[in-house]
Amino acid sequence: LSVGLAIGVASALTGYLSHPRFYCRYVECCPANGHRLNATALKAQLDTKLFGQHLAKDVVLKAVMGFQNNPSPKKPLTLSLHGWAGTGKNFLSQILAEHIHSAGLRSKFVHLFLATLHFPHHNQLQLYQEQLQNWIRGNVSACPQSVFIFDEMDKMHLGLIDAIKPFLDYYEEVDGVSYRKAIFIFLSNAGGDLINKAVFDFWTRGKQREEIQLKDLEPMLSVGVFNNKNSGLWHSSLIDKNLIDYFVPFLPLEYKHVKMCVRAEMIARGYAVDEEVVKAVADEMTFFPKEEKIFSDKGCKTVQAKLDIHEDT
Repeated sequence: LSVGLAIGVASALTGYLSHPRFYCRYVECCPANGHRLNATALKAQLDTKLFGQHLAKDVVLKAVMGFQNNPSPKKPLTLSLHGWAGTGKNFLSQILAEHIHSAGLRSKFVHLFLATLHFPHHNQLQLYQEQLQNWIRGNVSACPQSVFIFDEMDKMHLGLIDAIKPFLDYYEEVDGVSYRKAIFIFLSNAGGDLINKAVFDFWTRGKQREEIQLKDLEPMLSVGVFNNKNSGLWHSSLIDKNLIDYFVPFLPLEYKHVKMCVRAEMIARGYAVDEEVVKAVADEMTFFPKEEKIFSDKGCKTVQAKLDIHEDT
């Protein structure tokens, strides 16, 4: 009787410990079908942490939520984020990754590729293409909701990114694997000059930046990136076959946005916000055009470093 009872207890305990709800509390699991993002929480975080990017926030939020709520998407969601350094492309990608997989960039289901680190040698282009295909195939097989982020697209070897074209296309399966629930995000400085010029034109006409709509920038941006040899998407089949769902412009940041970044960084460090320090840090940034000095030429990229020298204050 005792042996039988022990076996029964052990079996019950094993079953409980191996139950997905218990197991996934301690070991990261791929989200189950039907898992949905918390749109309210995602929007709140974007509103409080990403400054001066009304277009990017609106487009990405709607695109991701629409994709997540679609029970049978026809292709993976593919976003291409463009703008100068320091405008928030990496930051938005990080926030989005954290809401899809709670571990964010540390998740085994989120994959970050840096062009200069992972694909440094032009003469190994074919090898990189094969490795990239195998990596994506293996990881989507393990978790259909995998996220792939390609940073430094403007430094990517020409033709490399076309290796993943079959995975982004309207196929139900490729070699027995469905990629329709994955998300691909490209980050690039390419097109930043075009975006900046368009935003400056709005400013000179006396219009508010919040009046800028996606239709004002996206067509120009997609053509400009397609014809830019330094974009990583030069004459790419991904653009030619309309496989990139959205070209998302990140606008140049103004003085007021830089001050918002300084305040946010002070709060993140546990400091009380001192407006004199906020102004001092913002005043150390450089702005363009040369005469008007409207937009920060580094966005908020150097805010942390510049705040360091004011720590005593």
